[in-house]
Amino acid sequence: MQATPGNNWLNSPINFLIFFVAFWSLISFLISFMSGWFTLSRRFRKQSEPYGDTKSAGPFFYTVYMRFWCHYSSIIRITAAEGALYLSALFLFRIGHPPLCIPWKEIQFGRTKFLRRRYVVLTLGEQERIPMRISERMARKLGFLDSKIDFANPRFE
Repeated sequence: MQATPGNNWLNSPINFLIFFVAFWSLISFLISFMSGWFTLSRRFRKQSEPYGDTKSAGPFFYTVYMRFWCHYSSIIRITAAEGALYLSALFLFRIGHPPLCIPWKEIQFGRTKFLRRRYVVLTLGEQERIPMRISERMARKLGFLDSKIDFANPRFE
């Protein structure tokens, strides 16, 4: 029996919306697992707002690269505060990506080059060791390239 256009369950706007939201949620959770965001969220879910002297970068015009070739282009906001590094995704991408608060003692810093571009690498979580690569421009805006960081002994002080 051939399907007629009226028999397709995706023709209904309600069905399409349900399918779209389910598909969007599945993809967002998969990216969260692959990138390491989910692993970090088990221990570093944000409990409070940034305090003290803060510097923010993103979400627009910046790309954040994480493990397994996952990258977040123009959707991640990073805030460097006195006590911790705060990461959050834009509202539409929050499914599987809760806001994070990672203490500075749990972050190691380094540098790398990839395709002739220089990046600052933040290794997040001493147990999890999730790499996050950001551009030097973003690192400069966050104050990471100040004298506070000694890349030979990568700790934020």
